[in-house]
Amino acid sequence: MTPLSFILLDQRAVLTVSGPDRRAFLQGLVSNDVERVGPDRAIHAALLTPQGKFLYDLFIVEAGETLLLDVEAGRRVDLLKRLSMYRLRSKVTLADGGDDWSVVALFGDGAGIPFGLADQPGLAAPAGGGVAFVDPRLAALGLRAILPRHEAENVALARGFAAVPFANYDRLRLAHGVPDGSRDLPVDKAILLESGFDELNGVDWKKGCYMGQELTARTKYRGLVRKRLMPVAIDGPVPAPGTPLLFDGKDAGEMRSGIDGLGLALVRLEAAEAAAAAGRPLEAGPSRLVPQRPEWARY
Repeated sequence: MTPLSFILLDQRAVLTVSGPDRRAFLQGLVSNDVERVGPDRAIHAALLTPQGKFLYDLFIVEAGETLLLDVEAGRRVDLLKRLSMYRLRSKVTLADGGDDWSVVALFGDGAGIPFGLADQPGLAAPAGGGVAFVDPRLAALGLRAILPRHEAENVALARGFAAVPFANYDRLRLAHGVPDGSRDLPVDKAILLESGFDELNGVDWKKGCYMGQELTARTKYRGLVRKRLMPVAIDGPVPAPGTPLLFDGKDAGEMRSGIDGLGLALVRLEAAEAAAAAGRPLEAGPSRLVPQRPEWARY
């Protein structure tokens, strides 16, 4: 049994989007279908460059007449400026909700039960003056919640969750091979389909146009994915992000985030297959890495 645990995600912050055009405004920008967002549904999405490269990841939920965006705290000012540039004549109001809202991760066996939520990605419900939702990427990651800052901790404690260090949640994420924003997707470089965004419910293939859609669709339908972000078991020190991976002295990929023998790395599929066939690990300096295929992956 995994105990009910929570962590206040200080690494995340909240932007608010209100006004009559709020859905249409975001719909033309992000990779997922904003029309699906409602009182009982949250989504995960990305904002890309026109060339289809990663810029920002965001979770989108509805709170009354406002859309709340769960975004990286350290990059929220830049994201707010970028969204403001795209606003043009759209009837939307964009604001930094950092003083009003906190983002919370809640996980453990049966984490959805205290909030009345089944174990299904994206299910959402009102909670403590905010919104709780099953992680839209993967239900095994538990719940996220956007809650009033002054009540966030009390909402979790009242429902039987205990505070734990961030490392506990990071291990859970890494064990399931799920990326964490720009920690694992280099800005203006990463491609969504190399990073599992499709399988992790972050791309809608039926919605209309959005920024970077053309390259994303071309990558999918032409089968151009040659590298994948994969969980790796690490024997030795955790390599720093960006450390090259080698197999037989040749480029095999690049390290991303990691902790305590677990990590994510962008791995060349050819190298991963060769290493598995030979029964040998990849190398990153003094460390040895064994790529693992996550249970949700379709490659």
